[in-house]
Parts: sequence; structure tokens; C-alpha cells
Amino acid sequence: MSVADTPFDLSVVVPCRNERANVAPMVAALDKALVGIAWEVVFVDDNSPDGTAAEARRIAQSDTRVRCIRRIGRRGLASAVIEGALSSSAAHIAVIDGDMQHDETRLPVMLQALRDGADLAVGSRHVEGGNASGLPSGFRHWLSETGIRLAQYFLPVKLTDPMSGFFMLPRARFEEISPRLTGQGFKIFLDVVLSAPGPLVVKEIPFVFRERQAGESKLDILVLMQFGGLLADKVLGGFLPLSFLSFALVGALGVLVHLTILHLTLQTAMLGFTVAQIMATVIAIIFNFHLNNQITYRDQRLRGPTLWRGFLMFFLVCGLGAIANIGIARQLYTDQVSWSVAGAIGAVVGVVWNYAVSTTLVWRVR
Repeated sequence: MSVADTPFDLSVVVPCRNERANVAPMVAALDKALVGIAWEVVFVDDNSPDGTAAEARRIAQSDTRVRCIRRIGRRGLASAVIEGALSSSAAHIAVIDGDMQHDETRLPVMLQALRDGADLAVGSRHVEGGNASGLPSGFRHWLSETGIRLAQYFLPVKLTDPMSGFFMLPRARFEEISPRLTGQGFKIFLDVVLSAPGPLVVKEIPFVFRERQAGESKLDILVLMQFGGLLADKVLGGFLPLSFLSFALVGALGVLVHLTILHLTLQTAMLGFTVAQIMATVIAIIFNFHLNNQITYRDQRLRGPTLWRGFLMFFLVCGLGAIANIGIARQLYTDQVSWSVAGAIGAVVGVVWNYAVSTTLVWRVR
């Protein structure tokens, strides 16, 4: 029986963006680590401009264990993992970063843990034998440790490394959990644990987090903010979309920016109220657009020419939202509704309008 005819016991899903230099080393490392195991590797590439998908397909020409999913118009580590895992028919699914910082030699140990009865095996940097020395700076250590402490308050099981992106579980269990996943952000492991319909038997496997040899790290403060948003989404039971929560929070910050600019221009620039209000509105809209592009719609971030087109559309959307806000609030106030309730309802309508139209027109899947 050829390799192509062999039923795979393990699919290794590798979400990647600009990791061309790490594709061949990853395949070689898996080949060495998984001797005696029927495995395949699925590179899920978010249309990397560096040719990551082309490199994976080049190797696939001579190695039938290698597959590539090139995604156009879809971005984000979590959704990439979901798409790669659901493309598999193997008995078990492993997730490993494409930057070679996770220790692939621990995969057989994880697989054995599942065969011994665990529902989920996860690589941990914080149990005995593990090490996080590969994080490149004190700031990155702080980001990781902050995320860990935050997550541990909400987890239904005790975990030392809920920020880990290196884990394995039976494919059938992933299929069961997948409809509950948010599919947003970078920390899919936490999403899996919090989305499981019941308690999971989790086995932590120590591993040493290596230094990155090629490419650039994608861990930053925005990842931690998305991580916090994921926790909020799960605490609220998915009642409100994670992106809406983020959009509303950005809008609230935008109000503070607006009021601050309005105060400063009235006090220091000797401008009339109308001019100051226009200046404050424009600056607040720019602020909201930039923050939403970086946080709320990070996976669909606008760049280049689309950035300017998106901003103009966002400006128009916000203008129409303001008209709807004012019009509804004024009508309610005329109908004897208190000014505070009328204003609040108008503001909510404005936020919902801005979110709905921004999602479908400004940051639409492209």
C-alpha cells in the first residue's frame, strides 16, 4: 500500500502567514519526529505574499503527505486552524505554529496521551520540563504571562499554559466542538477549551519553546486584546458577537476622543462651537477607523489602496449613523420619552447601524 493509500492517523495543521522559509524545515522535522506514524501535514496559508503556498505545493509534488490550503479573502489563525482541521479525515488533529518554535518531537507523546484516554493534549511551557525561553523579549514574556493569568480565572480545567497554540485532540472531538468556536483571533486553544460542551480530560506535555529562526513573530499587544475579547465572548455565552463587542468598545473610546478634542479646541483654539464640533467629529472618526482596522477587523485588515477606500466608506457610514441617531432620539424626545432614554436609544441604533454596515461594506470579506 502506498503512502497515498494509507489512512492517516494524524493530521498536523499548520496555520501560516509569510512562513515560506519554514515550510521545508517543518516537513523535514515532522518526517523525523513521526517515524512509525501515518501522518500528513496541512499548511493553511492566508495568501502570503512571500510564496508560502507555492513552497508547500512544490514539496507536495514529491510528498503526498503534504497538502496546502491557500485562502484568499479569509485571514486569521483561528479560522485557518478550523478550516485545516475540518479538511482532514485522520483520526487525530494536531495544531502547531508554522514558525518552528514548537517542538514537533513532542507530537508522539501527545498522541500517546490521547490513546491513553485524554480528550486533549497540549504542549506547556510552564510545567516541569517546559521552558518559554524562546520568547524574544521581556515584553513578549509579559504579554504571555498576562494572558495566562487572565485566562486561568475563567477556565473550567486547570491549565498552566492556556496561551499555548500547540495541541492535539481526536478529530471526532474537534468536529463536535467546532460549531461552537468563535473562529476569531490567534488563541484557538483557549476557544476549544471554553467551547467544549462538557469538561475535558486534558494532559499537559512539557516542551521547550524555541527561538524563531526565520520570519517575524506575530505576538503583540493587539493579540492580547483579542484574547480578552474572546474571554468576554465566552463569559457572555456568545450572546453578542465578539466583533460587535470590540466595535462598541472602540466607539466608546471614540466618544472620549471626541469630547477631549472638542474641549481642547474650544479652550485653546478660540474656535466657534460648530467648527470645533466638526474637527472633533473628524478626528474621532479617524481614531475609530484606525482602531477598528487594527483590532475589531484585524483578520480582514485593510491595506494599501483599500485602506483609503475603506476610510471614505467608513466616514460615510458614520455620517449616516449620526443622522439616524439624531433623528430617532429627536422623535422619541418629541413623543415625551425622557432625554436620557431617547439619547441612549439613539446611540444604540447608531452603533448597530455603523457595525452592520461597516461589517458588510467597509471590512467585507474580500
